[in-house]
Amino acid sequence: MWHELAIAFCLMLVIEGILPFIDPKRWRRMLMMMDQVDDTSMRLIGLASMLTGMILLLIIN
Repeated sequence: MWHELAIAFCLMLVIEGILPFIDPKRWRRMLMMMDQVDDTSMRLIGLASMLTGMILLLIIN
């Protein structure tokens, strides 16, 4: 199980690094825009992302 979690973490880092590598200016603008989003909206976005990931994992497995 730890091996699969390590693989998932590594893949997450690869995916997260794609945009800053390809277009650092766009990534920086996106981060600046995120600063303007209130905490409640950010939490809802995080919750939606986690639920989507969990549902996709259930479908795949």
